[in-house]
Amino acid sequence: MSAILARNTPRRAFRREVLLRCQVVRERDFRLVGDLAFDLSTEGMLISTHERVLTGEELIVSFRAPRSQIWIDAFATVARVVHGRRPGDRGRCLGLRFQNLDDRSRRALFQRLRGLPPPEPSRPEAVGTVRC
Repeated sequence: MSAILARNTPRRAFRREVLLRCQVVRERDFRLVGDLAFDLSTEGMLISTHERVLTGEELIVSFRAPRSQIWIDAFATVARVVHGRRPGDRGRCLGLRFQNLDDRSRRALFQRLRGLPPPEPSRPEAVGTVRC
């Protein structure tokens, strides 16, 4: 059987699709690098940006948890830069990993993400891919 198996290791966090206003500033110069999130998990988020930001840069993130009045503030590191060149990309985006999300905020965020849909895959599945 030559089918390619989808990821068989579980993710540490589940991502959910959101369209969420936020404020993301670069820590070193407090320049605003993003204000809209496309997906969110208890581990990080994907945001839209027009700024040139490097992998590993430290950011400060502030947003309201979906469907709530709870504000969450955290430090984050740029884990991935999406340049917006592939079909399905939403333009230039940054994948952020939260660094210091406290347990209270993490639990509140987990509760607010429950019931939201997962993000749509940005690229079509390869021919012969088996989803588990």
